[in-house]
Amino acid sequence: MANVVVVGTQWGDEGKGKIVDWLSERADVIARFQGGHNAGHTLVIGGEVFKLHALPSGVVRGAKLSVIGNGVVLDPWYLIKEIDGIRRQGVNITPENLMIAENAPLILPYHGELDRAREGQVSVAKIGTTGRGIGPCYEDKVGRRVIRVADLADEATLELRIDRALLHHDPLRKGLGLEPVDRVALLDDLRAIAAKILPYAAPVWKVLNEKRRAGKRILFEGAQGALLDIDFGTYPFVTSSNVIAGQAATGTGIGPGAIDYVLGITKAYTTRVGEGPFPTELDDADGQSLGERGHEFGTTTGRKRRCGWFDACLVRQTCATSGVNGISLTKLDVLDGFKELKICVAYDLDGQRLDYLPTAADQQARVVPIYETIEGWSDSSAGARSWAELPAQAIKYVRRIEELIDCPVALVSTSPEREDTILVTDPFAD
Repeated sequence: MANVVVVGTQWGDEGKGKIVDWLSERADVIARFQGGHNAGHTLVIGGEVFKLHALPSGVVRGAKLSVIGNGVVLDPWYLIKEIDGIRRQGVNITPENLMIAENAPLILPYHGELDRAREGQVSVAKIGTTGRGIGPCYEDKVGRRVIRVADLADEATLELRIDRALLHHDPLRKGLGLEPVDRVALLDDLRAIAAKILPYAAPVWKVLNEKRRAGKRILFEGAQGALLDIDFGTYPFVTSSNVIAGQAATGTGIGPGAIDYVLGITKAYTTRVGEGPFPTELDDADGQSLGERGHEFGTTTGRKRRCGWFDACLVRQTCATSGVNGISLTKLDVLDGFKELKICVAYDLDGQRLDYLPTAADQQARVVPIYETIEGWSDSSAGARSWAELPAQAIKYVRRIEELIDCPVALVSTSPEREDTILVTDPFAD
């Protein structure tokens, strides 16, 4: 049985939530493998809107196992708050359908405080973090001072882990003008939340490998987009984890051989939130129109997204680093009504033509996009569920994207509704 990884191929906000939900009908298990609650997925099901940040998208689909893998950093208080909110919308969440890796790191209050204090240092270039403590938690993970889910079950271990962490954090906080962490209050808060978190804790690596051997279909869900990958993204304006598809293996404890298909979620134009380079960004009426038509506001932050034309160089690059087998092209309907569209096919760097975004930050800032102009279409593509329902010029646009990114289109999404999807290749097909 095929197992599928879903990864964003731009700077996030590509529409992964809808596609994951759409694919989840074919999956038995939906597993998140990286990121934290800095990522947001908006799902529209039967006219009802679900906004998820910590929970896997599969929780809104009954009779599926949703998994939070060890590659995720977890704010336990936020998770419980989100579970309660989703329950109020009529979704049943229990340890039978939600599982958290025992070795998943916990985001604690001092992580968010550190995140926000650093970002407030105006003398240093802002990264544009959400201030939710994701980065500092990953720092503690690699610094071997993080508290993990399993630690909540043993008082002695928990206190030892906290003391080790505070040896690092209290001097750091002093340098930033913050008060020392209240150790007693923190331990009390952790003891209180432990009873709510531990029922969901399990050896995820073991369960997933057993599910695979039993022939179950597993859908691996990433957060953010590959251009925010800590290694392959537009550093330092990136997230604090590996986003690319290979992280699905290390972020859940299942071997790379378990990945049968990588689906890259790709928006029909380009957006990003926060700071950093953006070669095709538009500061004109076309950029404003893309933002308004696409309702480009972040699910997590509410910040208006920066908008620009489709960048084939970037997507070709991320398809390579994630080993993408096919893309899901989203928000095609947002382009309805444009007289002409532009696609970035290469960059000019000081007179040199490049077919990729260079690594050096100064070069990233200097590249000038080289565009190919394509005729737009006046008819609506919104809600199309077959090629026959698409305007001819929209089909030409899709085909040209396939050529430029060296990757086929597996799905086309034409509205936020999950059924408004054109299926070309079923990623779960054996």
